[in-house]
Amino acid sequence: MKNILISCLLLLMACKTPQKATSQVSANKNITTTIDNCPENGTCTLELISNKTLEFKTDEFGNLYPTINEGSKTILKYTFTKKPLENTADSNYTELIYAELDSPIIDVNLTNEQLQNVQLHYGRLCFCKGESGYFPIKNGNFSLTKTNKDSLKIDLNFSVKKIPQIISEIHQTVSLKSNETN
Repeated sequence: MKNILISCLLLLMACKTPQKATSQVSANKNITTTIDNCPENGTCTLELISNKTLEFKTDEFGNLYPTINEGSKTILKYTFTKKPLENTADSNYTELIYAELDSPIIDVNLTNEQLQNVQLHYGRLCFCKGESGYFPIKNGNFSLTKTNKDSLKIDLNFSVKKIPQIISEIHQTVSLKSNETN
């Protein structure tokens, strides 16, 4: 009986309490990935910029612009750059999407006005009078899902009604281990 009691006590002391399962991944370094499924006649990149914060300020004309500062968050930056027309001045065209994510990155599923919880903004930079600048995204769906220990699936569908846009969705899995995409 004494041996059974000692065995039970040892067994109880050897048991580890269960850890709470969380869906989070860390981007401890900056990651830049070239995106394959990019619109024709352009290049797309996705960056995860660690240990920063994102702030949108307003200039003297009432236009928004992003500033990235030192901090404890991870910035998601998606860039579409259209190839400029040869021998044409001012034909540069870029669309950007910014979001500020918690670090470590946790699963997120946001809709419409909730998109501002991660400061989701769309930028259109071009020589397009009255149709360029940065705009908060308030119409769409955004989700981040941990697919495994070192991968993050990004899904975004959105529209900005104020200006025309080429990019309206992103569906990408990013490896946090290296600069590879799936």
